[in-house]
Amino acid sequence: MSAGARAPELRVELAKRSDGGAVLRCVRADGTTTWQRQEGRSALFFSFHDLAHFAVETTLGFRHGFYGLIADGWDIADTGGKGARGRLPAETVLVEHLVGLLDRERVGGAPPLSAAELTEQLAQLAADGRVAATRALTDAELDAVRRRTAELHDAWARTPEGGTLALEFDRGG
Repeated sequence: MSAGARAPELRVELAKRSDGGAVLRCVRADGTTTWQRQEGRSALFFSFHDLAHFAVETTLGFRHGFYGLIADGWDIADTGGKGARGRLPAETVLVEHLVGLLDRERVGGAPPLSAAELTEQLAQLAADGRVAATRALTDAELDAVRRRTAELHDAWARTPEGGTLALEFDRGG
């Protein structure tokens, strides 16, 4: 880092292990870390899921999604809503559902949703009380999220065993 340059809020490192596992390690600007190891089939799913989170949060400007919580000092173990930090913020829950809907397209073979369809599904989740906040999406935003997700997934697929994909997370402003 050059003189005067500041560290990102969060450095996200996804390491690909030779046994098929993966390790997600997050280093905050203050140097503190949190990490999680994934084994077997869950390593494949969660690596792509975590990268989809990165794409959604950075492209759409969410401040309190998964990576925002980590940047704010939460441990990964607390992001399930059952740890020492307690319940998740409404925005975090919304982001998780949004990423989940996009995961369904990727792993479940569901046809891609339009922004209007995705917005309607988020609104239905709100009506059902599963999310406390919702957000309307445009087709341009959804296309940008899908492009960024594809870029990150491709970068992960090209990461060799024993290698690490490193990303910088900043919420800006």
